[in-house]
Amino acid sequence: MFELTFQFENDEKPVVISVSPEESVLDAARKANVAIDAPCSGNGSCGKCRVKLVSGELTGPQTSHISDEEYADGWRLSCCMHAASDAVVLVPDIASAYRSRMKTADLSSGEEIRIFEELLAGVQGAGISLGNGFRAVDLQLDEPTLDDTMPDNERLTRALEAQDGIDAVRLPWYAMRRLPKTLRDNAFAVRVLGELQNGIFTVFDVTGQNDTLPMCGVGIDIGTTTVSAVLFDMKDGRLLSKASGGNGQIRYGADVINRIIEQGKPGGRKKLQDAILKETLVPLLQTLCKDAKLPPARIVRLCVASNTTMNHLFVGVDADPVRMEPYIPAFFHWDGLRVHDLGLPAHPDAAIRLAPNIGSYVGGDITAGTFASMLWDRDELSLFIDLGTNGEIVFGNRDFMVSCACSAGPAFEGGDISCGMRATDGAIESCVIDPETMEPTFGIIGEPGQKPVGLCGSGIIDTIAELFHAGILNSKGIFVREGKRVAHDRHGCGRYILATPEESATGREVALNEVDIDNFIRAKGAIYSAIDTLLAAMDMDESVIESFYVAGGIGSGINMRNAVRIGMFPNVPLELFHYIGNSSLAGAYTMALSDEANDRVEQVARNMTYMELSTHPGYMDAFVAACFLPHTDAARFASAE
Repeated sequence: MFELTFQFENDEKPVVISVSPEESVLDAARKANVAIDAPCSGNGSCGKCRVKLVSGELTGPQTSHISDEEYADGWRLSCCMHAASDAVVLVPDIASAYRSRMKTADLSSGEEIRIFEELLAGVQGAGISLGNGFRAVDLQLDEPTLDDTMPDNERLTRALEAQDGIDAVRLPWYAMRRLPKTLRDNAFAVRVLGELQNGIFTVFDVTGQNDTLPMCGVGIDIGTTTVSAVLFDMKDGRLLSKASGGNGQIRYGADVINRIIEQGKPGGRKKLQDAILKETLVPLLQTLCKDAKLPPARIVRLCVASNTTMNHLFVGVDADPVRMEPYIPAFFHWDGLRVHDLGLPAHPDAAIRLAPNIGSYVGGDITAGTFASMLWDRDELSLFIDLGTNGEIVFGNRDFMVSCACSAGPAFEGGDISCGMRATDGAIESCVIDPETMEPTFGIIGEPGQKPVGLCGSGIIDTIAELFHAGILNSKGIFVREGKRVAHDRHGCGRYILATPEESATGREVALNEVDIDNFIRAKGAIYSAIDTLLAAMDMDESVIESFYVAGGIGSGINMRNAVRIGMFPNVPLELFHYIGNSSLAGAYTMALSDEANDRVEQVARNMTYMELSTHPGYMDAFVAACFLPHTDAARFASAE
């Protein structure tokens, strides 16, 4: 046994663990709960799990992801390295690391608020009430005397049952515990906060009548890579705060299959659940409350929208059947979950709604997103797609809806890309390349003057489209022009340098290489072939599409023209495309706010037909044909240039 010490670039306290020579550094980090970004779950393909050897000895192959200069400087891939002596390694605090700092949104600009207000207006326009059963009831109770010895709970219950519409009262432990002191501190003049459902009033809290803090709801989108949430007033839906952060599970793999495999190992299910609950959602909810200056107990309802696997891992239910034929999950729809079941920082009796799944690979994030797109309320034939680690697609209108999912991989969220990252500060989100000089001009997320750290999804789409359009890349994604921005490594692999070490924020080159481009071509090929197969299965083609809704957190939006030029989206008129942002979060927000909206989402899920692409004849042929720029049948995109 050797002693392995993890030091941290961000000055966290070092972690020391005993390891055997058979354990990789990455496995030791996972055992010690040390965060190392490993999108490929340690199979050596992504090159992201870098650590720097400070002292001691590690054994293992150098791999093509580490240059000779980097290797000499101490850089190693943790998944390939084993301790050969006591050793100290430095864990970098990189922007793509899974535990990205929680980021709050600025609601003062009004743009975030506008998106949610437009959704609520559309929902109301469809005849759906935004109401819910949460109420604040002011009561003046008679104070007890020697002649009036009624206990506090009965005194409160009788006063509430005298109110219109309240037939019975439920008084949970949290409110009961606070009741005696609150009554006496306020001379029995109190405000009762609770929820009225079917004549039963559930008491959430009892406060003084001068208490003006709102009862709040939270909508949460648990993405495979990123988790986002909004905190809002249950009375009127007013946004109070919004925040996002990385999904802590990403150190167990960037895709759901790797995470399902990991949760199947001894103790794995708890590790995966702790990663999303304790490491991700607890600090995220605390950030929301701190930003809104509210105690967590004022959160009285939550709604989670996530894919089917994330749903299972979130609640701690075995997800293995999701990936095994016949692909039957433990649940599509499930009620009864409460905050106290999971230990989140919110009112312990708050209900947690789960947006319903409709298939193993089409989950609640898509039913919530489809609801937010409003295609279920329109006559026109619309196509909705959520771009993430999986590409989920819904096609239809108010009369029918059919859905499918393809495994696009994490490329759209920066995974499997050597310089890829989430759409956060420092990410290149747009790019234009001069066809003559081959010099790039790009937009970067963050404050003015921000230097680039890496590429997010929308930036990757732009860069590859520009390289192809300028003739720097051929249809196979191989570099065919030379210039000062094009270089090759010792293996002959070409790369385009967007930022030199001096031009970047990290002191490391930001470049897109041929392996990255191949990974992206496969991801975009999966998207296009899924759309093509879905339409063909209904004896239709792209000409019938009247609206095309694109969702996902790949950036502030994507250049639809470039997405068509590289063969990711079908060649339909650009005016049909609409980028609608994080529709899953918007749908979860509406489900948490409105009881009728929650019922309608469940109806949308029941009315949606799920098509399993992995068993559909012809899909693999369509996929292979789409793995070129833009396609083997270039005539499909002839008018896109």
